[in-house]
Amino acid sequence: MADLSLLQEDLQEDADGSLDFVSQDEMLTPLGRLDKYAASENVFNRQMVARSLLDTLREVCDDERDCIAVLERISRLADDSEPTVRAELMEQVPHIALFCQENRPSIPYAFSKYLLPIVVRYLADQNNQVRKTSQAALLALLEQELIERFDVETKVCPVLIELTAPDSNDDVKTEAVAIMCKMAPMVGKDITERLILPRFCEMCCDCRMFHVRKVCAANFGDICSVVGQQATEEMLLPRFFQLCSDNVWGVRKACAECFMAVSCATCQEIRRTKLSALFINLISDPSRWVRQAAFQSLGPFISTFANPSSSGQYFKEESKSSEDTSVEDKNRIRDQEVPEDVQIRPEDVSSDPSISNSSVKLENMVEDHAETSRKSPGEISVPMDSSLLCTLSSESHQEAASNENDKKPANYKSALRPEGGASSPDSALLDQELYNSFHFWRTPLPEIDLDIELEQGCGNTLSPERPEETSEVTAPGSSNITMATRKELEEMIENLEPHIDDPDVKAQVDVLSAALRASSLDAREEASDAERRSDVQDGLGVNEPPNCKINHDASVPLIRDAVENMESTLCYIHNDSDLSTNSSFSPDEERRSKVQDVVPQALLDQYLSMTDPSRAQTVDTEIAKHCAYSLPGVALTLGRQNWHCLRETYETLASDMQWKVRRTLAFSIHELAVILGDQLTAADLVPIFNGFLKDLDEVRIGVLKHLHDFLKLLHIDKRREYLYQLQEFLVTDNSRNWRFRAELAEQLILLLELYSPRDVYDYLRPIALNLCADKVSSVRWISYKLVSEMVKKLHMATPPTFGVDLINELVENFGRCPKWSGRQAFVFVCQTVIEDDCLPMEQFAVHLMPHLLTLANDRVPNVRVLLAKTLRQTLLEKEYFLTSASCHQEAVEQTIMALQMDRDSDVKYFASTHPASTKVSDDAMSTASSTY
Repeated sequence: MADLSLLQEDLQEDADGSLDFVSQDEMLTPLGRLDKYAASENVFNRQMVARSLLDTLREVCDDERDCIAVLERISRLADDSEPTVRAELMEQVPHIALFCQENRPSIPYAFSKYLLPIVVRYLADQNNQVRKTSQAALLALLEQELIERFDVETKVCPVLIELTAPDSNDDVKTEAVAIMCKMAPMVGKDITERLILPRFCEMCCDCRMFHVRKVCAANFGDICSVVGQQATEEMLLPRFFQLCSDNVWGVRKACAECFMAVSCATCQEIRRTKLSALFINLISDPSRWVRQAAFQSLGPFISTFANPSSSGQYFKEESKSSEDTSVEDKNRIRDQEVPEDVQIRPEDVSSDPSISNSSVKLENMVEDHAETSRKSPGEISVPMDSSLLCTLSSESHQEAASNENDKKPANYKSALRPEGGASSPDSALLDQELYNSFHFWRTPLPEIDLDIELEQGCGNTLSPERPEETSEVTAPGSSNITMATRKELEEMIENLEPHIDDPDVKAQVDVLSAALRASSLDAREEASDAERRSDVQDGLGVNEPPNCKINHDASVPLIRDAVENMESTLCYIHNDSDLSTNSSFSPDEERRSKVQDVVPQALLDQYLSMTDPSRAQTVDTEIAKHCAYSLPGVALTLGRQNWHCLRETYETLASDMQWKVRRTLAFSIHELAVILGDQLTAADLVPIFNGFLKDLDEVRIGVLKHLHDFLKLLHIDKRREYLYQLQEFLVTDNSRNWRFRAELAEQLILLLELYSPRDVYDYLRPIALNLCADKVSSVRWISYKLVSEMVKKLHMATPPTFGVDLINELVENFGRCPKWSGRQAFVFVCQTVIEDDCLPMEQFAVHLMPHLLTLANDRVPNVRVLLAKTLRQTLLEKEYFLTSASCHQEAVEQTIMALQMDRDSDVKYFASTHPASTKVSDDAMSTASSTY
């Protein structure tokens, strides 16, 4: 007991001492307390001074001299020998700077004079923690625009340039380069180009520190985006090429990661000729980590080749007007035309029944040109593409020649008469453009619309050489393109040869070598075919096909053979689907079927190889997921006309064993549908979409979140097929996955606009009522909104019988439910109907309000509480019940008076509370949550 008494006395003395200490501090001025603790030998006290600087400034902000005195003490505190004090001070600097900015009239130039020098000085502090806090403070100040432009140029940038000098500390130099790169987007193009860019280029070539080069490579894209295209191509690209071939794999990996940003800052020509070959080197790098980063950036890099002028999306094919046709495609078609004035007598052509249809088709094909080039009432001038003549068989040529020779020049003009100067280098080039072996041997694309093909006029070929070509596809088979392709392939092979020991690289070299041989073969075939065509034309007395006039006897076999070739082509096209499923093609033919001219073919080939199982072993186990993630961007870049290049890859990804890959596709299938249009969506995406509907919940949730976005793109008949499958979303792998059902309710609200009232009543109504009785309150609350919107749609339909039936079902299943939670749900639905004006108040008073008022005698207080809230805070706010003295208003007032005399205090309170005193939605949600 004596010890306890002594202890109590000691505690009392300590308390008295502490009280004296506090009273002494209260007697000091803010500056006095600041000086007292700043001079303390206790480190903790000095830290507390740094933390309380902002509060001190606020206390003395009315006196300018006291503010300046506080800032001067901050400068002295910055010289503290303890790193923790300096770090604590630097954490407070952004807050103090913001205070100085807000009170600038009373303390002008305070930040520039007192605080900024401390921040800049700490960038070179010996302590790592102090440097890190100063870097964070500098970036925060720049982001909030608290540093003047003049101070950035004169105080910040010179220090950073000095810290990146060759004799600077290694760690400080690396951190300074990182700060320069991060501040470039904040200070703008002018300062970056004048002050930061020269030193950045020097740091990219730092031979001693690979850490510096790695930081430069990691931030290369940010610098390029700031300085723009000209500076990027002139100053930065040479450095980027050096970094991409750095002997440290970490630097090359950083280059691969920022490749897309660099590509966005260059022109299309450099992107295609230089960056694509450079990227192939990275994708074939000996280091697995570099290849992994390169494959992750491959899809984004391909997306930079997208042509903004041709990326405009229209979904419905029939909604594409004539103005939507690509001007670029029209120009290319026009450049490939060799117009010939072929004179055909219309009465002679139509006299032969066997060629009447063909003459009509050709007449429709060239109607516009015939209108403008008609020379006489009895003659029609038809511009015929020379490729049409090239596709005719030798027999038709001989027959035409013989018929021509039998006719007298006195009676008819020469059928095939050459013009002077017909043989020229330009004509030889055009002849080569009109035919190439790739299009002859290529597997035709199925379901080609003949009308669309004929509408293109003489730009497209009607023979089996190019049956798949439509208005959106131009022939990439010119000799110039072939030469460029061969040169590009040779450069790629040369770049890959140093790494030939890698099996993966060797396989790519083999593929590129085969492509080079194939392109050489194409060139030889084009040359031989050009010679063969010239021989045939010489036999006919033709050097070049412009301005040829065909009389009656010569025109008939010419047109007949053209039509026969068209019919055989269409027969071959329509049977192509069976051929593609039942026949196997050689690897060269499969490769040629995936050729396009939007992006370098080597890049697309590498992208398509990401689904190869060997890639998962040699590059990255999640490479297929990266492929799936970037596929919509690649599809948008290539355009729907090149979807055949990606179709097989998409189907492979959709059947991948990893659910993460399928989940990625499920989340983006609606975006891909917009890119492809309604026809390709129905043919290729709908089957995959159906498969996702039966997949794991992790995959189904991706489809469900965008169910409305996808279904609205389908035709109404195809859309109705999914009404039968919506019920399946109520079944999940895990019954506790209530968010799945909540998302279903959200989507059903959106789907109401896509279906007729009968479909809504027959198929969506049972699901909505099921969700209203869910075990989880969050699901139920969304379902109340769904049911109210359903009531609104069905009531507005003609006749409104479906709406009345739904209301009666609500009354029967919920208003008279034996469970109190069902009756409470009925009140919630009524409340939502009133709030969202889903029913006119007259109709509400007739159909729902009588059943609602009967719940005033419910034996469960929770139901009566919610009823009191609904009546007082929702129903009585409506104009109908405020102005009309009807029997409905009298019934509501009597019910409220009865609730005000309820035995439950909560019911009394909400029945008596004024409507404006409580938020309805908050109370409703709290009540709903309480019934979980």
